[in-house]
Amino acid sequence: MSGATLLLDIGNSAAKWMCVGALGTLRVGRVDTDSLIDELGDDLVGATVLVSSVAAPYKQKALSVQLSGLSKSVWFAVSRVSLDGLVNSYEDAERMGVDRWLAMLAARQRVRGRVCVVDAGSALTVDLVAADGCHEGGYIIPGMALMERALFADTGRVRDSAPANASLAPGRSTAEAVSHGLLLAQAGAVHLAMSVAEAQGERPQLLLCGGGSTQLAKVLNLAYDKAPTLVFEGLLRQAELEAPGLLNYPQVSSALFTQSD
Repeated sequence: MSGATLLLDIGNSAAKWMCVGALGTLRVGRVDTDSLIDELGDDLVGATVLVSSVAAPYKQKALSVQLSGLSKSVWFAVSRVSLDGLVNSYEDAERMGVDRWLAMLAARQRVRGRVCVVDAGSALTVDLVAADGCHEGGYIIPGMALMERALFADTGRVRDSAPANASLAPGRSTAEAVSHGLLLAQAGAVHLAMSVAEAQGERPQLLLCGGGSTQLAKVLNLAYDKAPTLVFEGLLRQAELEAPGLLNYPQVSSALFTQSD
């Protein structure tokens, strides 16, 4: 897709992608990480590709070679010590997952006060950013699917079909008890993280992103804003600051920041 900008948010098993142009988002999708090149195919040809990746180093190296052979240009985001007013709390900044870094970078564009970014994916990550932009720290907890696999691996009698509804009510079958219990753990973690944060200072604004955020949002008794494109927004923002010559449409990041979620 010559002239387009393709954004990739690559995890260990799944990759989300977004194609953007001068008027904002064109298309979005989700593919298996191992089949990303085959699935996207022609969309990569001649495109500017911006990448957020937490995949294993050997996978990332192979992907970089493949993308470079197809695309006009390829740029990988890296967690920084500081950028655009956001200050990393890690002693070794690049050891922070770049998806967390980018989500916080975008959160700073949305919220000028204290903010709590919750990304509900393979892992549930919770990150707090002070009003002055300093990362206060965060939490990383197994996501719903990881918890479920761990539970099933060590128990022999809970493999019933789990109900699809999102509820914190006590389960009246083993399947319900497992499903509702996993969600209780996720929601409880967010509530407790917010309580700890509030005890230490002003109440942060809560932003939710990630594939599991819709289900999580249904049971949270907290005010929140959904921000499903947060990592992509941060990816564009960092590219805009560090490699502006790559972007075909300098205004596209602002279009994403202001679009309705």
